[in-house]
Amino acid sequence: MLTDIIKVNLNVIFCGINPGLKSSNDGHHFSGRSNRFWKVLHQAGFTPYEIEAVHDTSLLNFGYGLTTAVARATSRADELSKEEFDESLESFKSKITAYQPQYIAFLGKAAYKAFSKKKEVLWGEQPEDFCGAKVWVLPNTSGLNRGFSLDSLITYYKEFYHTVHEFG
Repeated sequence: MLTDIIKVNLNVIFCGINPGLKSSNDGHHFSGRSNRFWKVLHQAGFTPYEIEAVHDTSLLNFGYGLTTAVARATSRADELSKEEFDESLESFKSKITAYQPQYIAFLGKAAYKAFSKKKEVLWGEQPEDFCGAKVWVLPNTSGLNRGFSLDSLITYYKEFYHTVHEFG
C-alpha cells in the first residue's frame, strides 16, 4: 500500500494518477526503475540532490508532498475506470482542502481531466484553482510514457519550478 507524503501548507503536492504495482508493493512513491520522477525533480531544481525512492518522505523537507488521484495500484494507469476517478474525487477534494497546498501538480492529464470534467486540458498552468490551490498539469514521468524525453520532462518541470519559486 502506498501512503501519502503530505502535511499542511506545502508549496506543491505532486499528484500521480495511481500507484504502480512496484511502488505499491515497496511502499515508496515512484520506485519503479524506469520511472524518471526523482531524476526529473532534481534536474528541474526542486531538490538539491536526486532523492532515492526509499527516502521519498524527505521530500517534505523541501516543501513538497506526494499523493495519488486513485489509490488502487495497477501496472498501467489506463487500467483505471472513469468510475474509479469519480469515486476518488470527493476524498481527494477533502484532502486538498484540509492540507491547503499552494499548488497541485497533476502528473499526466488523465486525473485532472477526470476531476475537472474537462474534455481538453493543456500542459502547464490551468486557469482555475482546485479547492484553493493553483493547478499545473505536467507530463507523467512513468517509464511507459515515452512521448516525453528526459530533457523535455525537465523543461516542463523547470518551468513549473520557476513559477512556484517566483511567486511562492
